[in-house]
Amino acid sequence: MKKFDIKPIGPIGRIRLRSPIRLIGLIGLISLISLISLTSCVDEDEHPDTPQGNFEALWHIIDEHYCYLDYKQHEYGLDWSAVYAKYKPRVNEHMTEEQLFEVLSGMLSELRDGHVNLSTSYDYARYWSWQENYPKNFSDSLERRYLGTDYRIAAGLRYRILDDNIGYVRYSSFQSAIGDGNLDDVLSYFQLCRGLIIDIRNNGGGDMTYAEKFAARFTDERVLVGYMRHKTGTGHSDFSDMEPQYLEPSSRLRWHKPVCVLTNRSVFSAANAFTMYMRQLPLVRVVGDRTGGGAGLPFSSTLPNGWSVRFSACPMYDATRQDTEFGIDPDYNLALTDADFQRGEDTIIEFARQILNE
Repeated sequence: MKKFDIKPIGPIGRIRLRSPIRLIGLIGLISLISLISLTSCVDEDEHPDTPQGNFEALWHIIDEHYCYLDYKQHEYGLDWSAVYAKYKPRVNEHMTEEQLFEVLSGMLSELRDGHVNLSTSYDYARYWSWQENYPKNFSDSLERRYLGTDYRIAAGLRYRILDDNIGYVRYSSFQSAIGDGNLDDVLSYFQLCRGLIIDIRNNGGGDMTYAEKFAARFTDERVLVGYMRHKTGTGHSDFSDMEPQYLEPSSRLRWHKPVCVLTNRSVFSAANAFTMYMRQLPLVRVVGDRTGGGAGLPFSSTLPNGWSVRFSACPMYDATRQDTEFGIDPDYNLALTDADFQRGEDTIIEFARQILNE
């Protein structure tokens, strides 16, 4: 096993998350408030089903309900009014649906947000530069090498014990359900291991409930992991106060040994939140590349022509009240190397194994 000079890039957080039931209740309330407030944005008396009407409807939905306009103006100079002036002349009554879709998609891409999508029956506008512009730092062929062919499967988890008595769990999507029984069995299987690797690279998110359920197995106490706000009006700065979010320890079997969480730029949304939760726990280290972000809870609305737009409506923050929309830095920043790949080794996994063995 390869040896590394281990140097953390910064102090490791030690803060405390909130019960899944309470968070689901809050999200449900925010969803209801947001959906009610959005109905007037697509009123056909105000915005008719014409190219210009659909353009106006979309621009105003984002202007009044998207949660990161101020933040992104500060981060990279986004001016949503200037975006309106840029794209409005491109819309006319003679354009085809495909041409309108291209213009509206371009306008939404100015937000640089993977949670912002425009859906039609024939296409799906998306912004994927948050991951496509960066090294992958993950290999399917190396994953198969570490898992082998006789790995175990428990719902969305694939897992095995590596030859140095380190447990390895691959969780590729939080859209894949996990239950308490699955987690009990997996952790019981690893009970004699000296440490655990949780590989969430390329995990694009999914259900926040599973992220919380999994993270709750690694703490014995209530932990503050972040904050949430929701829109209270149509102004860019109209938000509620920050409400703390806590992770409650599971009442079932819990893990009390060191853990390494592996990340790359394709870790997004619920997986980004899972990284944020785990980074607050004292026995956890995050290894790999910066996550892709996606910290805003997404909601949907409909344009006059029936197209659906999804966008970030509720910002979430880490335990230090910092926004994680553009990602979370690991404790140890590492990339796959060509030399290791040629040897059939995953640089990030090998580094995590060294940490856990020491």
